[in-house]
Formats: sequence, structure tokens, C-alpha cells
Amino acid sequence: MFMMSSGGLTAAELFRGKDAILSGPAAGVVGMAETGRAAGFSRLIGFDMGGTSTDVSHFAGVYERAFETEVAGVRMRAPMMLIHTVAAGGGSILHFDGARFRVGPDSAGANPGPKCYRRGGPLAVTDANVMVGKLIQDFFPKIFGPQQNQPLDADAVRVAFAAMAKEIGDGRSSEQVADGFIKIAVENMANAIKKISVQRGYDVTRYALNCFGGAGGQHACLVADALGMESVLIHPLSSLLSAYGMGLADIRSVRQQAIEEPFGDKARKTLQSVSRRLARATIDEVTGQGVARSKIALHVRAHIRYAGTDTPLIVDAGRDAKLASLQSMKSAFERAHKAQFGFIDRAKALVIEAVSVEAIGGGATFREKTRKTTRAKLPAPARRTRFFSNGKWQRALVYTRETLAPGHKIKGPAIIVEPHQTVVVEHGWRAELTAKDHLVLRRVQKLKRTRAIGTHADPVMLEVFNNLFMSIAEQMGVALQNTAYSVNIKERLDFSCAVFDGNGSLVANAPHMPVHLGSMDRAVETIIRENKGKIRPGNVYAINAPYNGGTHLPDITVCTPVFATQTTDNRRRTTDKSASHPSSVVRRPPSILFWVASRGHHADVGGISPGSMSPNATTIEQEGVYIDNFKLVERGRFREKETYQLLQGAKYPARNPLQNVNDIKAQIAANEMGVRELRKMVRYFTLPVVRAYMRHVQDNAAESVRRVIDRLHDSSFSIETDQGSTIKVRIAVDKKKREATVDFTGTSPQQPSNFNAPEPVTRAAVLYVFRVMVDDDIPMNAGCLRPIRIIIPKKSMLTPEFPAAVVAGNVETSQEVTNCLFGALGAMAAAQGTMNNLNFGNARYQYYETICSGSPAGPGFPGTDAVHTHMTNTRLTDPEILEFRYPVLLEDFHIRKNSGGRGEWNAGDGIRRTIRFLEKMECTILSGHRRVPPFGLAGGGDGQVGENSVRRKDGSIEKLQGCDATVIDAGEAVIIQTPTAGGYGKPR
Repeated sequence: MFMMSSGGLTAAELFRGKDAILSGPAAGVVGMAETGRAAGFSRLIGFDMGGTSTDVSHFAGVYERAFETEVAGVRMRAPMMLIHTVAAGGGSILHFDGARFRVGPDSAGANPGPKCYRRGGPLAVTDANVMVGKLIQDFFPKIFGPQQNQPLDADAVRVAFAAMAKEIGDGRSSEQVADGFIKIAVENMANAIKKISVQRGYDVTRYALNCFGGAGGQHACLVADALGMESVLIHPLSSLLSAYGMGLADIRSVRQQAIEEPFGDKARKTLQSVSRRLARATIDEVTGQGVARSKIALHVRAHIRYAGTDTPLIVDAGRDAKLASLQSMKSAFERAHKAQFGFIDRAKALVIEAVSVEAIGGGATFREKTRKTTRAKLPAPARRTRFFSNGKWQRALVYTRETLAPGHKIKGPAIIVEPHQTVVVEHGWRAELTAKDHLVLRRVQKLKRTRAIGTHADPVMLEVFNNLFMSIAEQMGVALQNTAYSVNIKERLDFSCAVFDGNGSLVANAPHMPVHLGSMDRAVETIIRENKGKIRPGNVYAINAPYNGGTHLPDITVCTPVFATQTTDNRRRTTDKSASHPSSVVRRPPSILFWVASRGHHADVGGISPGSMSPNATTIEQEGVYIDNFKLVERGRFREKETYQLLQGAKYPARNPLQNVNDIKAQIAANEMGVRELRKMVRYFTLPVVRAYMRHVQDNAAESVRRVIDRLHDSSFSIETDQGSTIKVRIAVDKKKREATVDFTGTSPQQPSNFNAPEPVTRAAVLYVFRVMVDDDIPMNAGCLRPIRIIIPKKSMLTPEFPAAVVAGNVETSQEVTNCLFGALGAMAAAQGTMNNLNFGNARYQYYETICSGSPAGPGFPGTDAVHTHMTNTRLTDPEILEFRYPVLLEDFHIRKNSGGRGEWNAGDGIRRTIRFLEKMECTILSGHRRVPPFGLAGGGDGQVGENSVRRKDGSIEKLQGCDATVIDAGEAVIIQTPTAGGYGKPR
């Protein structure tokens, strides 16, 4: 039998490669669920920490599966256990970069392994536990060294940490250094658990942490504390639980089929007939592997979603031959939707998207013996020791597992040594060996949640806060993707989320759209400036004005202030004797602590063409609805009527305001997630600390960019666009001040076309380029621009004035500016220099996509085929969703081999994409490099120019311009062949 990624066993002749991708971790989930259930826990978080990574999972009575999973950058459609992996294991390498401690993501692996393995390896997390005394040399087998007959090398670990402490030079001891690295590893693992729990609406504090893997027991209490969990289960086979889980797994067969019917009686009949047919197939597969029919359980599940969305939730639709009622399925869906997304919409119709049927049987009978508990005293400890944890030395007793009996309770601090792992019982925790030989750790002293850590920049906490701020932005992004209405945001991921300080300066962002993230702070600053003294708790604002912090009209930014308290009545009584009334109240404006914002590219905001990306627009009015400092929510009330009036009141109004409003609501909900998480952070660390570290992460980014500037020299570059404009940049470096001036003097004046890029777009390009040049893992925040002075001449195409059109500036000119900057720095050849913006639509449908090409080559590296580059990193809509939601057919989408620029290092290859229309629609294309090829660098060859065309009904090919508009009838097709990036270096 073979283990599958879906969590079941299957015969060798039925096993396929796609079933093996996550089979090992899936077996761990089975072991985690079964041992947890045997121990009496109904809600479990799986925590599997090994040598190179940590796998985390969620179980609340039902195995959770994903039917689409990304593994090593490849998206796969096959049922797999829902598992999240983070690069934090015992072998994760420890780094100090002069300002921050970092753990991983690189690993020492098994060979050479950590420093203590005696193979010349680097310092790793395992070494940190040796240094603080949690891993004791004498209790390890003597299997290290060239002859595999020596103990762990604790002396080498002490020497290496002493050297690192000296390098850090702030007076901290070797143990404090090691403890700091452990703290960062713990936070990384806690953030991973949040992705499969908190982000999906589960209250993790009600769960037990089922800890397994060789390194898990050393960190279990600390990880639980980081999440507010109070119970930890460690099975006697926890270090081998994946293998144990494989033995406990059932033989399973899963079948799924799309239904796509409106929720109702007809859909239920279809569900019943399809599920019966799938049931026969799954039962036959399981009985064919020797399982009696009477021993097979059958589970039917309905995949239900709101109409117009693409996020189905899987609910129980019956067992064996009995199908659940419509009301039962609807109630289950609403409960799941409320838990995961925080709301339900009873006005919106439901759709049964698919049905899945699972046949289960043949698993090993799982019973664990119950042993009699003892009342005897604890045995004598194997050793008395001390370990350093949470910033201080703690006296601890060491016990070996075989000397303990069921009923024994051990108060922390303590260490329990098992044959295959070490369990650390932290202060405030107690370990108990149960009648089933399970080690259950419980917090017996209430954890003090406020952390008084000081406001000076500590290299450990700097990394912790870097990760926490980033995690908040990522959680906002997940909330936005899940709750959005449009394909553009939900499927293409054309959105960004970020956290800002009280002044509107960018603190951290998730890895979303670079063109958004470097310009969003201007939008937040505008909202702050234009509403000074009038911003109240419960208010939310929207803006897309390109001359006031926006980029182009489809990008709507939603800004939410974070106040000190949730109250809307912040009062202070006065004892002023001159007051006319003894209870006079002086109202003080509530203080704004931070801001959160989300920017989404809306599929249509009006204008003269569907999709609001017309190549023919020459004024901002022709590009759609102009939103400048609009109050979306006033003291908690969504101004729905006023929002519809805004969207429908322009000269060229939005074509689908319902979609706009629903996406805006999703942005508001995403912001609210950020507000909650920031409040939680303040409660835990205190406000002065959070504010201080917002400054520190910006300081760290600024210093990282200064290090780049130290390596630069004066340079300049210019490029010509297809329209005949020139973008020119000169970079002047002041070595003494460690600053750079980026001067765009000489760039063409404001254009009569829409290729004008507002100032925030150019600023975003500069921020992105210098962030890339850092070549290190730092957040992209306002600090990156602190050592850089940007000069842009007035009334140029990079500082347009009202009412200039700008829609292509954000998507096209931004790419040209980025290429020009990288050319000046000599860092890499030109990328394709365009986003290939394709729009089509009519009164009913509006669709927008950007199309990829190959990435450029640079010194020492080739390009990659068919990827988005630089200022965009959106995802193309899946063909199935594209064809289901729109009357089109994707005829062809392939990589054009050897089309990238040649050189010592070749650029990646471009693509060709053909979409056939099934009904008449308007179609527009905004694209570049159809005349001027993207440049090569250092003797590398230029890339190829792109082509746009339409295949008419008679088979003739009509060539389109780089920026063009046409009408395409049913049966006709648009063909886009993307330009390709340049090569680097003379070909050998």
C-alpha cells in the first residue's frame, strides 16, 4: 500500500505521482488526528518540527483538504491535506546581518548539519538549544564526528556563539544570543500556525497543540505561549508520528465532479444522482483492495459558494445512502462562511459548484492500552541542571521518560529526555503522563501577556516585529482575496495590503503589487491631510485620484485609521472653575495610532471603454469615476447609497457598480482584520514599544539601502518608448552622506496620450528598484527611500497635471522607468517593459488581465520563462474560471521557445496567447515594445518586439497597434504575442 497526499492509502497499481507530493506530511496529519482523538482532544493544531522545516495543520473532527495546492511554486489540482510549511527547523541557519537576527530560510540539512554535529556546519537552531542548556550533550548517543563515535560538540557551539556575541557587541551573553534566535524561530512557527487557523476564522486558544517531529518538543511550550494555547500533547511515538500515522491510515478513494447549479431542489436531485454514480466508483475501488462493503463508510460533500464568487466551502451533504436536506447544507455553509470570513449575505444566491464523494475503509483498528496510574512520588531526577529561557536562567530537573509512570506530574522548568527527542517544560507549565502514556503539558500559571521589552532597537525583537508587521499585511491580503467579488481581485490577485504608522509612512506590506506598495502611502497621507481634525473611529475612506496620491482610476485605495480605543466618544472631564456647568466636558479628538490600507484594481470604474483602460482616453474624465477623499464608512455605517451615487454619477459611470461595491466591502473587511491584529499587538507589547519598532524597521530598511549606495557610482541611462517619448535618469552618489540622488531631468514633457505616470508611480519604481538591489530579506517600507532624493521635473510625463490621462502610466510607463533604473545601475537587462493590458467587455461582462513574458538576464543569472516582472506580479485567471465566467474560449497559450534575448546569460522566453470570443465584445489593448525592442546589457542581445492581432471570421489576420481598440464578433479571436526581455553579456 502507498500513502497519498489526501491522507489515505491505496494499492500500488492505483498510485500516481501526483498522489505522493505531500504524502509524508499527510501521514503526520493522520497520526496527529488519531492520537489527539485518543487523548481526548477534539480540536487540534498539528505542529511537526523536523530538521529543515515545520509543517502545521488544523483538525476539528474532519480532515481538511485543498483541491488546489501550490508546491515549490507549481500549482496542482489534486486532493491534498491542507498543510502549511515554514522554513524553520532544527537545521535552520542563524544569521546576524549587523542589525537583525534571522533564522533561515536556509538550512544546514543533515550534512553537514548544525555546528554540534562535528561536520563543520554553521550555527543552527539545534545549536541554540545546546547553548541555552535545553539539549544536554550527555543524553545524546555518540554518533557524531568522522568515525560516528563522538558526542555532540557543545564546546564548538559555545565558541561559535561567543564569537557571534562579540560581533554583535552590545554586551549580551552567548546564552542571550541563542535565546534570541530561539524566540525568532518560535515566532516564525507561530505565524505559520496563524495561516491555517486565525486567518481562516478559528480561535486557536481553544485548541491543543499536538507536537511531533524530532525538534518539536524543545519548542512546544514556547509556540503555545506565542499563540495563547494552554495544552500540548506529545505522544510517545511523536518523533516518529508520520510513520505511525501511515500505519493508522484508512484506504480511501475520492471522486469529485462539477455541478454548477443554483442551490435548490433541482440541484439537490443532481447532487443525489451524481453522488450515487461517484459512490459506486469509489466503493468499487476500495472493495477492489480487499475491504468488505460492510466495512466501508461513505461521505458525500457539497462544494457551495455564493453566486458570482469563486471560493466554495465544503460542507457535509450526507453519509452512506442518506443525502442531507437543503436547509442542513445551507446552515452548514453559513456557519462555515461566518467563521472563516466574518459575515454571511442572505441576499446573495448560492451555487452548488461540485460534489465530492469519499469511500473509507480498511484502516488499522486503533486502540491504545490504558494503564493504571500511580500515586507514587516522582523518581529521583537523572540530573539537576539549569537552562536559559525567556531572558533568564532557570533551575530545572531532568527526567528520562522510561523512569516515569502514568500519573506522574512534573512542574516546569524541567527537561524530559525520550529515546528520540527532548521535551522542554517551560516555567508556568506542568507535564503529566496520562494512563495512555501520553505526555500532556498544560499551562498552570496564567501567562503575562504584556511584554515590557523596551523601546530601543533590539536585534532580536527587530526581526520579530518585521515578521509580525508582515504577517498582519498578509492576513489582510488573505481576507481580501477570500471576500472579494471580482475575478480581478479574487483570482488575478491584483491587490495590495499594507500597514502604516500614524503619519502615513509605510511600515510593512505583504508581497503583493510593487507598483501599489510604493505609492499607497501618498494616498494615506492625502486622507490624513484633507481630513485633519475630522477623522473619527468607525470612519473609512476611499481614494483613486492620480494627482492626489493615487496611480490610475481602476486602483481604488481604502484607508482605515486605527484608534487607541473603539469608543467613538473620547471625553475628558475638566475641573475648570470657570465652566458654566459643573459637568462640563472638554472633547478631545481621539488619537490615531496607525493606518491600514488596501488597494484593489477594479475591473471597471467607467470611462469610454469597458475595463476603464482605453488606449484612446486623453483626459482623466474619459478614464472613469474620479474618487478624491470619499468617506465610505461614517462611524461604522457603510454609506451604500452615497457610494452608488458616486459610481453612477460620473459622465462615464461604472458599468457594474454592484461589483465595485462588493469589492470595496471586501477591502473594508480586510482593513478591519489589520485593525484587530494591530490592536492585539498593542495589548501584548504596549503602544510605546509598537510605535518604536515601527520606526526601527524603517531605520533598518534605510541602513540596508545605504549599504547598496555604498557600492554604487554615478551613472545615467535613457530609453525611448514606442510613442517616441524619452525617459532619462541620472543617479548621483554622495559617498560621504551615503545618499543618492535619482534625477529624471531630461524626461519628455506631459503627453497628450495616457502614458503619463503620476509622481507616486515613479516613486514606487525607485523604491522597488533599490529594494531589489538590497538583495536581502527586508520589508519594503518608507525607510528604503530615506537615503534617496528623487527629482522629477514639473509638467513632465512623470508628473502630469489635471486633467491629463494617466491609465497607461501606471501599467506601462512604470515598467519603462524600472527598466531605465536597472539599466543605469547595470544590474540587469530590460524586462519586456509592458504589462500587455488586455480588456474586453460589454454591458454585462468586463474583464481585464495582464500578460507575462520572460524575465531579463543579468550578471551571473539567466531569465525565467513566462513570468510577470517588476511592477506587477498578478496571476492569470485559470482557464476553467475564465471560460466559465466569460463567453470566451482560450484556444492557445504557449511559451515561445528561444524567443528571449541572447547573451552569455539568456533572457527567459515569451508567450503567445489566443482567446476566441463566443459573443460580440469591445476589446482594447494597452501595450508597449511593439516598435522598440527591450534592450540587452553588457553586450547582450535585445529581446523581440511583441505583436497584437485579431483573427477575423474569414481567417484573415488584422494587425493591431500597441495601443488599440476594436470590436470582436463571436467566432473571432484576439492574439497577443508578448515582447521578450534582453540578454546579458556577449554570447560565448
